[in-house]
Amino acid sequence: MKKVEIKIEGMHCEGCSKRLTKVLSNVEGVNTVEVSLENKLADIEYDETIAKIEDFYEAIEDDGFEVVK
Repeated sequence: MKKVEIKIEGMHCEGCSKRLTKVLSNVEGVNTVEVSLENKLADIEYDETIAKIEDFYEAIEDDGFEVVK
């Protein structure tokens, strides 16, 4: 398993962070997801043989948020 921390802009409430947690959890290969509204971060543990970091970027942006690279 590999871990990545992604900075995210555009979350305004707990509903945003909960929705984004669900979206990221549905990416194939994800083991755990923790999204922090306060810190504007998503911590993701995943199987790098199945998922790639670009998959998370795409899921975040498709859900209406911005990835800060």
